[in-house]
Amino acid sequence: MVEELGKIIKPEAEIFQGKKKLYLVPLLFTWKDSPPEYSEKFNLYWQQVRQHIANLEARIGSVQIVYHESITATGESGMETLEKLNPASYQLVREKCLMGARLEVVEDREAIEESMDWERHLMMGFISDKIAGIVTRFFNEASQRRYDYIARRIKETLPEGEVAMLLVREGHGVQFPPDVEVFSVAPPALNEIHRWLRERQNQLAADMEREEAEKTSETPEA
Repeated sequence: MVEELGKIIKPEAEIFQGKKKLYLVPLLFTWKDSPPEYSEKFNLYWQQVRQHIANLEARIGSVQIVYHESITATGESGMETLEKLNPASYQLVREKCLMGARLEVVEDREAIEESMDWERHLMMGFISDKIAGIVTRFFNEASQRRYDYIARRIKETLPEGEVAMLLVREGHGVQFPPDVEVFSVAPPALNEIHRWLRERQNQLAADMEREEAEKTSETPEA
């Protein structure tokens, strides 16, 4: 049945009254000299995230607590770190805090640093499969400890009946407490960015194959 235009939908806040609510926002980044087509999609994504959250707040309730990965301080110190880390998500968090929400620490500095160090080693690549396997195992274990800590912090700091927002990268391993109602924020621009990244990766791979083929064809026979 098609809903009538202008029909007022009854707020869902009463359905989730007394429950812990979490708006889950995929954390995306841009980079210096990023292609204009990516920057356009990136900016559109954060615009749509704002609208999606506004819709959730109208139905479920306003954000009262903000969690952001990699931030280990509250107040101005935490906001300054966030602004340097990701200006786009900083603007969103700042808006919510100006509206009365509070920035809550959800990360452990030691766990983040350990996970990042193992990740850097993985990005360097290995000659030995044995060493690659060892580093991969250590990275996975460190990452899981980090995600377990995030889950515990949410459980400890999100009171009954309140609404929180978590900004965290896709592919995370956080297992949310069973008493938390999770609402995923996934605007259309997210799929557009995924498609663009896949096509870009495929194009880069094709260019590398073509360059290798050209080098082989140019090599004189012995």
